[in-house]
Amino acid sequence: MTTTTTATPVEVRSTAPPTSAATAASDARRASWLFSAPFLVVYVLFLIGPVLIGLVISFFNTATVSSGIGGWVGFSNYGDVLTSRDFWASMWHTTIFTLLTTPLLVVLPLLFAILAARVRRNRWFFRLAFFAPYVVPSAAVCLIFAFMYTPETGLITKAFNLLGLDAPNFLGSTGGAWFGVTLLTLWWTFGLNFILYTAAIQDISDDVYEASSIDGASPWQQITRITVPLLRPTIGLVLILQILASLKVFDQIYILLAGGPGNKTRPVIEYIYDTGFTSYRGGYASAATMVYLVVLVVISAVWVLLRRAGTADTNAERRTP
Repeated sequence: MTTTTTATPVEVRSTAPPTSAATAASDARRASWLFSAPFLVVYVLFLIGPVLIGLVISFFNTATVSSGIGGWVGFSNYGDVLTSRDFWASMWHTTIFTLLTTPLLVVLPLLFAILAARVRRNRWFFRLAFFAPYVVPSAAVCLIFAFMYTPETGLITKAFNLLGLDAPNFLGSTGGAWFGVTLLTLWWTFGLNFILYTAAIQDISDDVYEASSIDGASPWQQITRITVPLLRPTIGLVLILQILASLKVFDQIYILLAGGPGNKTRPVIEYIYDTGFTSYRGGYASAATMVYLVVLVVISAVWVLLRRAGTADTNAERRTP
């Protein structure tokens, strides 16, 4: 009689410690905080810290020429700011500058970016030519334009004379000053928005344009029905960035015009600067800064809410069969 023996398989277990998903996620978070630490330290020291210090100072009658924080005045500085004609006049000047520059710096870079993208050769030249002024320091730009705006001998003044036109008084009249600072800002900051649009256009696949060409679409139809609709997120980003940048204008108006003539172009930030470092009212200037900070935060929050609402509507349309 024969007996058959069946071997039982033996399970072999690894002695290496298992690596769980939780451990991997913890390591990733630790690494992210480690790499973010230098930026966070700088951010807290040079942005959050000064904001908190300014908030504290706004409740005191601090003077920038004396030691100490001064005496407690509560919300008195805020009341003075909100009832100051000069503060609201500077707010209006900032709004005028924003209305003058924002449409130009949103639309014109878009048009030139679209045109440059359709150039077949030497695209780098156009990108360099448009972006190069942006890296020039603001002081140098203002000195260049101040020379060109000089009455009788300035380059732009002579150009007007050659055309048989009377050149505006760029540095002595309110209208001429707004025209001059708008032209300076357009030339100086045009390149940043141009590069943003160019980068977004490069993300659009060439297959889309080739398919539309096969279907008989003209270049104008490709721009209006393909390029511009696909650039809507970038246009929204450029719009809010440009609004915030225009609301924070200081350099070109201060260096070129010093807020003149007669403080008719002085923006909010220059008003705060003059109050804090010329009139030495540090507490009042801090209160004005906090008020203006709230305005900028509200504008940013409105844009975020509108963007989220637009994204939600787009996702809902995609889900609809």
